Amino acid sequence: MIKSPASLLLAAVLAVSALTSLAQQPAQPAADPSAAAASATAPAASGLSAQPAAPNAAATPGPAAATPSPQAPNAVLATAPTGKPDVAAGETRFTAVCAACHGAGGNSGTPANPKLAQQHPDYIIKQLQEFKNGKRPNPIMQGFAAQLTEQDMKNIGAYVGTQKAKPGFARDKELVSLGEKIYRGGAQNRSLPACAGCHSPNGAGIPAQYPRVSGQHADYTASQLVAFRDGVRKNSPQMSQIASKLNDREIRAVADYISGLR
Repeated sequence: MIKSPASLLLAAVLAVSALTSLAQQPAQPAADPSAAAASATAPAASGLSAQPAAPNAAATPGPAAATPSPQAPNAVLATAPTGKPDVAAGETRFTAVCAACHGAGGNSGTPANPKLAQQHPDYIIKQLQEFKNGKRPNPIMQGFAAQLTEQDMKNIGAYVGTQKAKPGFARDKELVSLGEKIYRGGAQNRSLPACAGCHSPNGAGIPAQYPRVSGQHADYTASQLVAFRDGVRKNSPQMSQIASKLNDREIRAVADYISGLR
């Protein structure tokens, strides 16, 4: 059948219109990220829920996954001790646990119990730790130290370190000169060092290294020198070695001289 020119022209126009319509159709949603995100949050027209593809993809480990949550450090800090000594808390704990034997403010009135006032905090902490773990054996002090946390020990050390020590007095005039000689000069013929070399000429000691001994009760000092000498107290090898060179009379002399130091 031979078509007329008008029919051919109409067919050409319809073909061009069909091609134009196909060229103007929108792209597939999967190829458009913004369209995919929109379809994941908007309800589907068919009533089917969209698959949560985006959340699953974000869960893949990467640099961001290795970064700790900002809440974690804060949670640790909220429960961990600051480590800084609290003098007020130290006073409260000292009054409750220590003052009965060591006196108000650490100024013991009992010759057998040491004065703790004005003692170096680090020395107090070390002794309490060693009472607690048994390195310095003493049934009474071990029982009290067992009640204390590390923070309690820091607080107590800080508190007694701020207290003013009451002065003591030498009692034996015959021995005090011998005690002074040993304390200040030692005895070179026996390789006995001067006590002042570590505890300072006035007995103030050296913070974080050697304790203060100035004004300490002579009875207490003598008992500790004997304990070092006889191997009962073993938490200072240096003091054990020094005390091993002293006889009973020299120990009494040094202890008496120390009690009068200021």
